[in-house]
Amino acid sequence: MDTFDHILNWKLKRGSHVFPGKDGGTCINEAAIVAAGFPYQPVRAVETMPDCFSRPICRLAMLLNDEASDEERELLLPFVTRLACADTAKVEWEREVYIAQHLRYRMSFQDRLEVLEGALAIGRQADLLMTEEVRSRLDAVQQSAKAPTSVADHLKFSKIKEWLAPAL
Repeated sequence: MDTFDHILNWKLKRGSHVFPGKDGGTCINEAAIVAAGFPYQPVRAVETMPDCFSRPICRLAMLLNDEASDEERELLLPFVTRLACADTAKVEWEREVYIAQHLRYRMSFQDRLEVLEGALAIGRQADLLMTEEVRSRLDAVQQSAKAPTSVADHLKFSKIKEWLAPAL
């Protein structure tokens, strides 16, 4: 998994994107959908993701993605293949509680990444995806892009979301 961010030419960006540009720019959840073999779709809410994705984990990943600096956001790349790990309602509840108990105000990005790692350790793990398979899926989406860079969908919505997001 350590080599994941070195082999892919993919750029994680803040917010939802109608379609990635040739830079591969999407949020972590949009990249995870493609990596899992689903057609690309913008993600404005985790409830619209395929059922195999853990809602509490994807919600935390979205929060981290949208609040991170560009440099911090790239540290999320290794998690792209790990979000498709939905489990029973009981396990999803345990993940939700774990995240709520461990996510604190004014935590560093690295500390919040550790909360994501801890939540991922609860319950079912995502199916192991071969690096080449993930690479070819993401490359296919990137190659079909018409624009050189992706543009966030609903810029005003992203700004409002940023204002309303709780400070961590």
